[in-house]
Amino acid sequence: MSLRNYHPDTLAIHPELAGQVAEGFRNLATPVYRASTVVFDNSAQFKDRKRAAPWVYGTYGTPTTRALEVQVNISEGAADTCLAPSGLSALTLTYMALLRAGDHVLVPRNVYWPSRSFATDVLPQLGVAADFYDPLDLDALDRAFRPNTRLIWVETPGSVSFEVCDLPAICALARRHGAHVAVDNTWSAGRLLRPLELGADLSIQALTKYHAGHGDLVMGSVSCRDAVLGERVRRMRNALGLSISSDDCFLVLRGMQTMSLRLEELGRRTLAVARWLAEQPQVARVLHPALPDCPGHSIWKRDFSGSASVFSFEFAPSVSSEAADRWVDQLRVFRIGASWGGTCSLALRMSTAADWPVLRGELVRVNIGLEHPDDLFTDLSDAFDALRKT
Repeated sequence: MSLRNYHPDTLAIHPELAGQVAEGFRNLATPVYRASTVVFDNSAQFKDRKRAAPWVYGTYGTPTTRALEVQVNISEGAADTCLAPSGLSALTLTYMALLRAGDHVLVPRNVYWPSRSFATDVLPQLGVAADFYDPLDLDALDRAFRPNTRLIWVETPGSVSFEVCDLPAICALARRHGAHVAVDNTWSAGRLLRPLELGADLSIQALTKYHAGHGDLVMGSVSCRDAVLGERVRRMRNALGLSISSDDCFLVLRGMQTMSLRLEELGRRTLAVARWLAEQPQVARVLHPALPDCPGHSIWKRDFSGSASVFSFEFAPSVSSEAADRWVDQLRVFRIGASWGGTCSLALRMSTAADWPVLRGELVRVNIGLEHPDDLFTDLSDAFDALRKT
C-alpha cells in the first residue's frame, strides 16, 4: 500500500509507515524507549516470547532499563542487576525473592526503619520469622543463626547511627550456616564499598540517592553475585508487577556520568563539616565513619575507599529534645527532609529503634549538598548562636 492511501490518524500511530526511521543518526544520549506493548514479527515469535525474545512487555524492561542495569552491574561488579521502582521496593523484593514460609531471616538492629517494619509487620503474615542482631557482636550473631536461617541483612554503615560492621566476617559466618547475605549498600553508592567482592550475595541500593543525584526521582536496584540468583530476583519482580519508568532510567544514566565527581566532592565537603561540628561545645559526638571515634572506623579504613555525604551528630546532654528541634528549625540553607545524596543540604531529627540504644543524646542526621561551603557554615553557626541564646 502506498503512503498516500494511509489516513493521517494511522500514520500518527505508525510513523514507520511514513518513512520516519532515523537511520544513520548518532548521538551521545541513551535513547528513551517508552513501552507497555512490545510488538513481534509473527504469532510464533509471540508464543515463544518468554524463551526467545529479548523484550516481552513494558514491565519486563526496555533497552533503556537494560542499559541502566548494565551500568549498575559494572559499578557493583555484579553478574545481574534487577531494577525496582524505589529503594524500599528493592529491599522488600529481596525479602520476597529469597524467603519462603518456614524460613528465618536475621536483620541488624540499626536497619533502615521501613525495612524493619517489613520484617516485623509483613514477613510474619507470610510465615517467615525475623530476629534482630547486634551488627558489632559477631559471637552473638553466630549464636542467632537457626537451621532454617536463609538470609542475613547487613547495613553498613547504619543509616542513622553510622557504625561500620565487619562485612567479610559476617559473610564467612553466613556461608558456614548456608545463608545468603544481602547488603543495603546505598551509603557507598556502590563505589565506596564493593560488597560482592567481600563475600556478599546481593547488594541493594536506592538509586534515588547518588545515582540520580538531584532529589527528583525514586528508584532501586538489586545486584546479584551470580546469574542464577539474579534470575530468582527478576522472576519475583515480574510476578509482583514492579515496573520502572524508562524516563527515570534515562535520568539515572545521565546522573551516573557525573556521580564519581559529585561523590568525591560531597565526601570532601562533608568531612570538613563533620570535623567542624565535632569542635562545637553543644555537640557531644559526631557519627561519621571517617572519624576515629566512630564505631567501626578501623573497618571503614580497611573496606571502604572513601566517605559519603550523610552522617549524624549527637547534641550534648544539656540540649533538650525541644531545643534540638529549634536548632533544626533555625536552619535556612539546610532544608528539613528525608533522603540524601542530592544537591540540597538536609537536616533531620532522628531516633533509633528501642532495641538498639547506642545513642546517648538528641540526634540530627545531616546531608551535605552542593551549596557554597561558606553559606553552609554560616547557616550552622547561626543555628548554634540561636541555641546559645535560648
